[in-house]
Amino acid sequence: MIRNRRLITDQDMQEALDNEVAIRVFKNDHMIDSGGVIVRFDDATVVTQSGVSELAYHSRELCEFFEMKKL
Repeated sequence: MIRNRRLITDQDMQEALDNEVAIRVFKNDHMIDSGGVIVRFDDATVVTQSGVSELAYHSRELCEFFEMKKL
């Protein structure tokens, strides 16, 4: 079973980065990325990586981020 936790604060993002957990990214109520891990973030952007050379850049203002945790 998977539980989703919304990542809002810098502390949430840092925990997800440190624990290398998979995340889902939503924009305009559509899932645009899934299964990647956070490799970097700042006030404006979150960078996720889902493969060796697959990086994605997401706006923190326009997107919602959810941590996928296995129970």
